[in-house]
Amino acid sequence: MAITIKNDREIALMRESGRLLALVHEQLRKELKEGMTTKDLDRICEEMIRDFGCVPNFLNYEGFPASVCVSINNEVVHGIPSDDRYIKNGDIVSLDAGLIYKGYHSDAARTWGVGDVSEQAQRLMDVTKQSFFEGIKYAKPGNHLSDIARGIQTYAQEKGYSVVRDLTGHGIGTHLHEAPEVPNFVSKKRGVRLQKGMTLAVEPMINEGKYGVYWMDNDWTVATADGKLSSHYENTIAITEDGCEILTMLPEEK
Repeated sequence: MAITIKNDREIALMRESGRLLALVHEQLRKELKEGMTTKDLDRICEEMIRDFGCVPNFLNYEGFPASVCVSINNEVVHGIPSDDRYIKNGDIVSLDAGLIYKGYHSDAARTWGVGDVSEQAQRLMDVTKQSFFEGIKYAKPGNHLSDIARGIQTYAQEKGYSVVRDLTGHGIGTHLHEAPEVPNFVSKKRGVRLQKGMTLAVEPMINEGKYGVYWMDNDWTVATADGKLSSHYENTIAITEDGCEILTMLPEEK
């Protein structure tokens, strides 16, 4: 699939898609508490998306059975909600969701602590979030994808963490996953040159221990190989004339 460049009308639609998704995430943050099930979060997410007149883009995507990925503690991404899995005090919970508004996708993830979270877990979540912002400092026309990756990786590793290498971010638009892949780590390839109108899902996945991961028996959920914590933070961004615009974040989050 070729990289798509969006015009101002398309960016406006993606901006609204992103705004609505940011509201969903804010509600999920408020609802998240000890004793609820991961399926409770999925029900809240799907109902809110449909109330907006939108479609949950994760639901049935390549067979995924829910509207939000709920990944806990050492799970990196793609945790499947269940009526049998309860949120516990001290958990860190990654929520990854997206929606379709008038044909345009948005995608974002947040990781939150529940109750009495350890200082180490809070620091991991804080560093993961900041690594996103360190990366997008380089998200502007003329730079390459590797510049974003270097910003993310350098910051995370300086703080003593590792960056997952088996999973990447991606382009986004009229499809949830479009070209190009958006890695959070530097390789020999510089990646494409950024230009105005590109829309990307930038999503650092940062591990407390080593970067190795494995796929669990459900063929979806990815977890850390060493069993240590992992955190995930993602936003959909649009490349502008001189930088980028975050499309999936409320003003009070910035």
